[in-house]
Amino acid sequence: MQHDALETIIGAIVVAIAIAFLIYAYVGTDSGPINGYEVTAKFNRVDGITTGSDVRMSGIKIGTVTRQELDPKTFMAVLSMNIRSDVVLPDDSSIKISTEGLLGGNYLNIEAGGSFDVLASGDEIIYTQGSIDVMGLLGQAIFSVGGNDGSSE
Repeated sequence: MQHDALETIIGAIVVAIAIAFLIYAYVGTDSGPINGYEVTAKFNRVDGITTGSDVRMSGIKIGTVTRQELDPKTFMAVLSMNIRSDVVLPDDSSIKISTEGLLGGNYLNIEAGGSFDVLASGDEIIYTQGSIDVMGLLGQAIFSVGGNDGSSE
């Protein structure tokens, strides 16, 4: 009987430590909802970006991707993002898809412009750069190494 009580106490301690770790991880990674304003941007490619991906400025998370859709007229990917309300973006800011290193995930990186006019909720970031097809670039590099047209003798 005493053995069962000891196992129950140890099990409760393990569960409490696991819950504390999850709470710490949730708070430490800024995974909570961001209250702010909504902006959109159109990209030719958004490989690796999903709903919930980070929006960063100078390496600091300032927002998240809230929605992805395809514009049926232009066939461009339209991303909606929620930006923190304390971050004011000039209307000539640019946004591009960046990677966290060689094997890291993708995120959106915003570079602030110099305009005195700012983006409001519902506005669009005009200057965008989509993701780069790394496999396509490697394929071109590999197949073009010996690929002159044979005209030199």
